[in-house]
Amino acid sequence: MNQTTSTRALITGASGGIGYELAKLFAQDGTSLVLVARQEDKLRLIQEEFEQLYGIQVAYRALDLSQPGQATALYDWCQTQHFQVDYLVNNAGYGDYRPVAEADPAVYENMLALNVGALTTLTTLFVKEMVQRRRGRILNVGSLAAFQPVPRLAAYAASKSYVMHFTEALHAELRGTGVSATVLNPGVTKTGFVARANMGRSADAQGSLLDPARVARAGYRGLLRGQLNVVPGLRGKLLSFSAGLMPSRRLLLAIATLVSRPTAQ
Repeated sequence: MNQTTSTRALITGASGGIGYELAKLFAQDGTSLVLVARQEDKLRLIQEEFEQLYGIQVAYRALDLSQPGQATALYDWCQTQHFQVDYLVNNAGYGDYRPVAEADPAVYENMLALNVGALTTLTTLFVKEMVQRRRGRILNVGSLAAFQPVPRLAAYAASKSYVMHFTEALHAELRGTGVSATVLNPGVTKTGFVARANMGRSADAQGSLLDPARVARAGYRGLLRGQLNVVPGLRGKLLSFSAGLMPSRRLLLAIATLVSRPTAQ
């Protein structure tokens, strides 16, 4: 899909981390932007930065997509603004690092509404227009956690498994339409995710974290190429590949338990 100054990308969770880095890549290629996040002050600063540096149009919408009806409201707002979305990037999401027996059901409900519900609604709404135009790209940001159950991140990992399977099935459905769907499954990345999930003590977070700019570049390339599944980094590729070869679900779970365990204080 060739990019021109008339194309537009909508990116959720765009105020920092992978979302911000993806927005920058689109901006550098001359793509207009619709940026979505909860923090209006951060979005305004990004708007000023990108419009000044890259000479593109940047619109933003500050809202919480985990709240009922907000994903549909965002789509409706784009319609009223006559924004044709050529690239949809569902990046917003978060995790919660604790045993299920210690979790707050309200947190899980909110997290699943964002990670699963909002992503599904936005994809379903925008893909219809893309198919009608026979032109468009969708990038859904999942996680390396999607490939196996992860103790202490049980609901989060399950939500990202949904994202991966949903996107891969959509990718197959879209063959021959001129539209593609790609899922980006990074490992733990140096963003605000670790702090918000309260997983600083997790063994997985103690190792080297992925650079969000490198993760974004991998996802961006995969999006433009219409790839099915993008797993950045050699370690991530090996882990995702080995998960598919594991002869026993119990063994896979035992390894995931070891990796996600809390470290001693």
